[in-house]
Amino acid sequence: MRMILTMVALGGAAYALSRKLGGRSSSHGNAAFAGNQPRQSNDDVRDSGPAAMRDSPGRKWTGVDEASDQSFPASDPPGNY
Repeated sequence: MRMILTMVALGGAAYALSRKLGGRSSSHGNAAFAGNQPRQSNDDVRDSGPAAMRDSPGRKWTGVDEASDQSFPASDPPGNY
């Protein structure tokens, strides 16, 4: 019984610590959002383009990248490439 209570206490402490430290993700888990993007709910859609991303794309942003990003959350891919 003591082992179970110890495990529950350690789990609770780890959870509380992770909530306090927060990390880089937003309060709603929208990790792809830049700081200036809306975060009212978990189904928000950010603006298109690399300026709306939290992390830099790591390579040059092309027209195909822009068209693909603008098409989200549509199910069809862009037709201009």
